[in-house]
Amino acid sequence: MSSLRSRIGWRRGELTLAAKVLLLQLAVIAFLLIAVGVLSIRQSNADFADDQGAQMRSVAEYVATLPGVRGQLQSVADGEAPASTNPQLLAPYVEQGVSLSSATDVMVVSLDGVVLAATDPSRVGDQADLGDSDGLEGRGWTGDVEPDGERAVAHHAPILSEVDGSLLGIVAAEQTYPSVADQVATAAPDLALFLGLGALLGLGGTWVVSRMVRRSTRGLGTTELANLADHREALLHAIREGVVGVGTDGRVTVMNDAARATLGLEHDPDPVGRPVADLGLDPHVVALLTGQGDDIHDALALVGTRAVVFNRGSASTGGRGIGTVTTLRDRTELVSLQNQLSSNLSITDTLRAQTHEFDNRLHTISGLVQLEEYDEVAALVGTLTRHRADVSERVSKRLLDPAVAALVIAKDAVADERGVTLELDPGSRLPALPPDEVADLTTVLGNLVDNAVDAAAGSEDPLVELWILADGDTVHVRVRDNGPGVPEDLRDAIFVRGFSTKPEVLGGRGIGLPLVRLICAQRGGSVTVDAADTGGAEFLVTMPINRQDGEP
Repeated sequence: MSSLRSRIGWRRGELTLAAKVLLLQLAVIAFLLIAVGVLSIRQSNADFADDQGAQMRSVAEYVATLPGVRGQLQSVADGEAPASTNPQLLAPYVEQGVSLSSATDVMVVSLDGVVLAATDPSRVGDQADLGDSDGLEGRGWTGDVEPDGERAVAHHAPILSEVDGSLLGIVAAEQTYPSVADQVATAAPDLALFLGLGALLGLGGTWVVSRMVRRSTRGLGTTELANLADHREALLHAIREGVVGVGTDGRVTVMNDAARATLGLEHDPDPVGRPVADLGLDPHVVALLTGQGDDIHDALALVGTRAVVFNRGSASTGGRGIGTVTTLRDRTELVSLQNQLSSNLSITDTLRAQTHEFDNRLHTISGLVQLEEYDEVAALVGTLTRHRADVSERVSKRLLDPAVAALVIAKDAVADERGVTLELDPGSRLPALPPDEVADLTTVLGNLVDNAVDAAAGSEDPLVELWILADGDTVHVRVRDNGPGVPEDLRDAIFVRGFSTKPEVLGGRGIGLPLVRLICAQRGGSVTVDAADTGGAEFLVTMPINRQDGEP
């Protein structure tokens, strides 16, 4: 992995994903610390406004109720004193208000908004900055004002006449907000402590997260990860074999185009992320894709009309299982070739059996000739001729298709050599069929009869019963034996996984029954197995056909 890091990303000086996460989290921490500082200052200002606003109210109301203040403004209102009364007359009362609190400024304001007296003498005679106050309407008001551009919390208290309760003016008490620098200096010890602890914890958490991200991403940067993801997608969809990844929860994590085509899911919107059991696949296919336990190798199964080979392996990371990966190979054409090879092997076995039987008969005849038992020779030849003629007549009379009839006659010779009796049900009827359908039907019959003969051989009075009937546009085939039968729990396995109890031979074993099911599925038919009345197995096949012109 170090060589990979040196090849991509690091040579270009690109930061790894872990480094980017670290820088991002540091930026987030810095932003949060600034936000906390700003919120702290805002909260401090809010607390200042509440506390000082209450004090300013007390100061303003106190000054507004002083008899000296009321008397001076009453004189102005009665015309006994000029409107711009001498500030020196009100100054003691203003100073008294300041001395009672931390007010920055206390002012006495006339009804026309002119400052009559103030802690700051430079403001006397100027228009008072009353902000949004409605104090000149005779109501008390608390809020923020900005005299000389400095923000302050103020309270305006009305000065009421003791004679008739009329409004004489207002008293304004103001306290300037502390500057940001002053607030920071005041709160510096506590703020530094809490912000430092927050920064320390944030840095520690960020370091841990960056380590985890680095370990999870193998130290790769975002560009490398994006490139790897793109290459992975391109690789998966370029592979001609199907690839299916399934998580431990049974959901599809990966499925390329070849797998979707093989499984018949081309029109499915998006199988990824969905449970395999919800994709509408046959139960045996679902079991092959999601099965737990040992891996499987070259397991043959039928998916629709395709013969598919499955190979499943477990996937893990860090010693922890994360699911399975299954490859799918469409081997329908290969199975067809194996079918031809199997047919050739069947013909070879039939010829060998007939040759062996012919040699035995010749040896017998040769011995009788040497013993000059000519009558016995004639009788033996007559018996053999009548037996073959009888078998040919019984089969040909019921099975009008010559290829199928020849197959049954040949299989009778093979069964006879194995000591097994092959009986054609008297109710069998079959017309002549088109060549392609004859090929499929003979493959089905050959495999089923061979399996039945193998199963019955060795049993007491071994017997295989064959019934073939063309009913309308469908051929029904029943092959029954008196062998050991097929256990119920294996009745699906013999069709889908190349199951066989026979030793390996040229051409393969365990392909016959899956091939039978494949042919039936491609023809729109079916094949089932059940227990026979004779104690063995009974295979039932239905296969649609097209009759030859002129056939009933």
